[in-house]
Amino acid sequence: MTRGSSINAALALTALAMSLLSGSAMAQAGKPDLARAQQIAQQVCTACHGADGNSPLAANPSLAGQGAEYISRQLAHYKNGIRINAIMQAMAAPLTPEEMVALGHYYTRQKPRIVGASDLKLAQAGQLLFRGGNSAGVPACAACHAPTGAGIPKNYPRLAGQHADYTYAQLKAFKAGERGADKAGKDVQGRIMADITQKMTEGDMKAAADYAAGLR
Repeated sequence: MTRGSSINAALALTALAMSLLSGSAMAQAGKPDLARAQQIAQQVCTACHGADGNSPLAANPSLAGQGAEYISRQLAHYKNGIRINAIMQAMAAPLTPEEMVALGHYYTRQKPRIVGASDLKLAQAGQLLFRGGNSAGVPACAACHAPTGAGIPKNYPRLAGQHADYTYAQLKAFKAGERGADKAGKDVQGRIMADITQKMTEGDMKAAADYAAGLR
């Protein structure tokens, strides 16, 4: 087994374990108030993320079809100052834990639109990286985000159909230490991404983002 495949296998096992733990926690949670979530989504979230969770702006993420637990976890990170973004921190500040959970369940039920890759050659390079990693030590994105880009709820986000500009911006933020740098160690997945992106070039980031945008 090569070093790259060993890393991919380790990440896949870690992702599976986290998924099982997330499923157990989800089973213990109460039924989410989807009516309240829809109200918040329409009054607060629509301007940036679209009426149905499909963002009309490439700089803002689409939330439709995203993992419910991933969304609620990120909202909690914003509220607790683990993830930094002035706008999102202000939006998350008044939310209760129950509302965060409900919003996650509301958006995961929305149908994501197909965005598509914008550059064939770039997407082809991204496919190689996404599925198999590279010789620089970047593991396959599919190890944690799934071959289809569906992700693992709570821990690893859905990348399929996400705006390439947004995904690329987040990869750059991880590499620059603007994300995943929580000193308290509460953003475990963010720390993993921050470490991985140190081995990624600008070309790697753009290619992976463009390929993921074309997944469905």
